[in-house]
Amino acid sequence: MPRPAPVETRVRRGRWWRGATGSLAAGMAGLAVIVLGAGVLSLIVHAPGPGAASLIGHPVAAVVALAAQRVADRRQGPPAVLAGAVVLVDVAATLWLLWWS
Repeated sequence: MPRPAPVETRVRRGRWWRGATGSLAAGMAGLAVIVLGAGVLSLIVHAPGPGAASLIGHPVAAVVALAAQRVADRRQGPPAVLAGAVVLVDVAATLWLLWWS
């Protein structure tokens, strides 16, 4: 009688990392939608809104974060860790450059 295959533990260890970076990437996408919505609303009511840097930077950062997260979700080992780090750096740089500076 054959023995059952061992449970893959590497996937369980990476689940927290992928979940955290996935949440950050999704949050960046949501933030991009909100900033673009604020830009459209400011055009409609003729009020000052987010500048060009925010209107361009947030969607670009969201695309980078989502692309890196896709790599993190589909790979294992160092490429997944590096892609997750790209998500972290992307989110931190976006918040630093477009919100806190």
